[in-house]
Amino acid sequence: MKAVTNVTGVDGTGKQVKNIKILIEDGRFSKIGQDIEIPEGCEVIDAGGKYFTPGLIDVHTHLGVHEEGVGKEGQDFNETSRAATPQVRAIDGINPLEKGFSDARKAGVTTVQVMPGSANVMGGEMVVLKTAGTIIDEMVIKNPSGLKAAMGENPKRFHGDKGIMPTTRMGVAAILREKFIEAQNYSAKRKEGKADRNLELENIVKVLDKEIPLRVHAHRADDIVTILRLKNEFQFNLTIEHCTEGHKITPFIAKHDVRVSVGPTMSPRSKIELADKGWNTLTALAEENIPFSITTDHPVIAIEHLMTSTILAVKNGLTEEQALRAITLDAAKHLGIDDRTGSVEVGKDADFVLWSGDPFDLRNKVEQTYINGELV
Repeated sequence: MKAVTNVTGVDGTGKQVKNIKILIEDGRFSKIGQDIEIPEGCEVIDAGGKYFTPGLIDVHTHLGVHEEGVGKEGQDFNETSRAATPQVRAIDGINPLEKGFSDARKAGVTTVQVMPGSANVMGGEMVVLKTAGTIIDEMVIKNPSGLKAAMGENPKRFHGDKGIMPTTRMGVAAILREKFIEAQNYSAKRKEGKADRNLELENIVKVLDKEIPLRVHAHRADDIVTILRLKNEFQFNLTIEHCTEGHKITPFIAKHDVRVSVGPTMSPRSKIELADKGWNTLTALAEENIPFSITTDHPVIAIEHLMTSTILAVKNGLTEEQALRAITLDAAKHLGIDDRTGSVEVGKDADFVLWSGDPFDLRNKVEQTYINGELV
């Protein structure tokens, strides 16, 4: 058992905490308050003089499947042999010893979602992990956590340049429809005992049965509208990833009960779909009460700049509470793991960070990061 004393900071729910005590048992928060008695023999962590936050969460990364400083050999995030590869799984390509995981821990990032890239119309399953460990299976919080899909220029470029479908946005949407219809037919035949197992279609059926969401790379407003059209047509759960032009159509997005991850807004406008990129996307979503998270899309922006991105979001109009929730509790809700992490509440995993001062001051730094109550 451990006790954290003199805790001052925020708990992830929007509440400020001051001079409280936290007991940790079996890797989880067990008691939180000012008048808690510390059991004899308990290991004490004195947080006096430091600023306390929950562990940070990045909902959209390619950690470990796109290794830094390795080159082609470390690029295991896009299976570009076909335009739709829903049968592949990010967990099978992650190197937990990749340097990005260490950078994440040093930056206070305790949980990440790792997903395939956006070269394919359907890119495969993704997984949510803690950022400490050497065996991926022991780091998993949720697997699978969604099925990756992508709209727009990336699948057009990767496959259209080879002269195969999709060469247009119409082709991208058509492939998605075809795959969903194939999966519907397969599901019906399986229930009748008339079909052999098909991993590709099984993974799509998980989306149709709402076991996992479809998480869709979509920058342009028209691509966002198209995937919302498909959501209504096939009745699946959806998150919009990037949502770069979301600020142009926020009232429309608000009608569709979706969560959004925004970023990497710190990146340059490296392609035409990013021409209208800006921090105003976040404030526009907030004004329409659309739930959002902030992402680095590591390695597009390095994972250590998740807090930097959050600071810039505040500089450009978000409140500190909105911004911090976008990388803690709201991020956990985006991933469907808010019963485990995202805030400091009894029963949740003891993931927390001690900072040298207010983390919204970029001059301050992470001093200690804990995952499941252990210093990492």
